[in-house]
Amino acid sequence: MPDPRLARIFRRGSRTYFFSSVAFPPALRGDVFALYAFVRTADDFVDRPPGRQDGAGFDRFQERYAAAAAGRAGGDPVIDGFVELAARRRFRADWVEAFLDAMAQDLTQTDYATVADTLAYMYGSAEVIGLMMAAIMELPDEAYRPARMLGRAMQYINFIRDIDEDLELGRTYLPAAELAAAGLRSLDPAEARRRAPAFRHFVRGEIDRYLGWQRVADAGFSLIPRRPRLAIRTASDMYRWTADRIRAEPMIVYRRKVRPSPARILAAVMAGAVRA
Repeated sequence: MPDPRLARIFRRGSRTYFFSSVAFPPALRGDVFALYAFVRTADDFVDRPPGRQDGAGFDRFQERYAAAAAGRAGGDPVIDGFVELAARRRFRADWVEAFLDAMAQDLTQTDYATVADTLAYMYGSAEVIGLMMAAIMELPDEAYRPARMLGRAMQYINFIRDIDEDLELGRTYLPAAELAAAGLRSLDPAEARRRAPAFRHFVRGEIDRYLGWQRVADAGFSLIPRRPRLAIRTASDMYRWTADRIRAEPMIVYRRKVRPSPARILAAVMAGAVRA
């Protein structure tokens, strides 16, 4: 039974992942909760508007993690639970380091010039989470690249979905070079409305980029056992649902946050279970 404290953190941080996770067998669900409670807690220190980020708190979080990883557990269920998970599932130390480095990057970097710059950030912020999930599920080595691409694809849809929200945080993750190529000076709502055809073209092009990565991820689903595959496939399908709605009318990102309801996610889990 997953720790209810970890469950609350996970649910608050990611509706889609949390409700999709009901499909995991109990033996894996606690590990998934421990992973996402750790990454969401770290993200909470930095995912705030300028002037309200808690860099000192994040530094203390890293110090507590380093102490726990060295065998000096401090009684923090989020950190201690993750350290135990990482040891048992044999996470590579450089995966955790890359994740923490990406979170630290959010304290200082507000925009990304090129696709390569955004990809470098996404390796630590999303792709290594896919690798950790692959380790939790004990997948074969050939599943690791699709796992990375799934993490990358999902986060890129988050960047598109959260354009307006990220602007309020003083950030733009989508590459400036691609904006310029589309004829846009920024993602400011006024600029997007003034150049609406260019904005729609830009967003649909970035969704096409997501789809390319998603196709690589799709090739790895056959390597995942049935029950875990249902959970991962459901989350992936919900991100595709989000992408489809934004593609239909890209300007929607300035009106509301496009995401599936818990009822839709759970219905997808049930439908997938029937098909399996």
